[in-house]
Amino acid sequence: MIPVIDWNLLKSNREELIRDIGQACRSPGFFILKNPDVPQEMRDEVFDVAAKFFDLPRVEKSRVSILNTPHYRGWGAKGDESLDETQPAIDTKETFNIGLELSPEDPRVLAGDPFRGLNQWPDIPGFRETLLTYYDAAQSQGLAVLSIIAEDLSLPADHFNALFQDPLSALRMLRYPPASGVQSEIGAGAHTDYGAITLLMTDGEPGLQVQPRGGDWIDVPSIENAYIVNIGDCMMRWSNDIYVSTPHRVLPPKNTRHSVAFFVEANPDTIVAAFPGTGDPKYPAIRAADYLQSRLDATYAPKETS
Repeated sequence: MIPVIDWNLLKSNREELIRDIGQACRSPGFFILKNPDVPQEMRDEVFDVAAKFFDLPRVEKSRVSILNTPHYRGWGAKGDESLDETQPAIDTKETFNIGLELSPEDPRVLAGDPFRGLNQWPDIPGFRETLLTYYDAAQSQGLAVLSIIAEDLSLPADHFNALFQDPLSALRMLRYPPASGVQSEIGAGAHTDYGAITLLMTDGEPGLQVQPRGGDWIDVPSIENAYIVNIGDCMMRWSNDIYVSTPHRVLPPKNTRHSVAFFVEANPDTIVAAFPGTGDPKYPAIRAADYLQSRLDATYAPKETS
């Protein structure tokens, strides 16, 4: 079962919220967060502009292709990604990513620093403004959840704040086409997320499954006015495997499926290493940007098909 946790406990019973989120992070590594701070109206607007973008002709979307830039921003067509590194199947989804909005004059942009490129924007009225507003709101929600996680791990509530002020966080809109009937087809292959936590909202169409430690695949239910939250690899490394980054996948849906993921990632130079008091480190320390790059290299590597 995926636990359902009410964010309103932040005001009424913070200790209960810390306990519930801490337990969920240990197992199954997923939880559903009801009544988040981000307004429903704002989240609905993101789905609206996502539908407008994905409905554009391919030639229009290609103008903002993720393949135009080394910074993983823009439109990902079907076949551009294969999330399950062990399987030859290509994901059927299409995506659109943005990262931290930067000026063309930003020294990091001019220097070509990894993950510090410019966002690509289609010619859709209100598209850029809607996504940037949501990016900031989701980042704030993510930091609020991280403050609860910090307390569960016996750290100061503000422990993560300075580590996430110039983040690698990414906003990703996704569209999954209806199943075609091909047996090997997959919406998104089995994978774990790469960063600290992920905030996911969906349109309610089934398809998302998770595989808890030692268990079988289970469906993730859809609950109104809620985020699906999961632990990423970096948080698992920080916690020295106290928390679990759980594999998940998306099966080909019966109907077109939309979702919006916000990957809460640290600053590029943040060192991800086991927290004191968690035992002998199970992973070597690594820069957040280096870990992210290693995972993306595998995701976008060409795959053999049969």
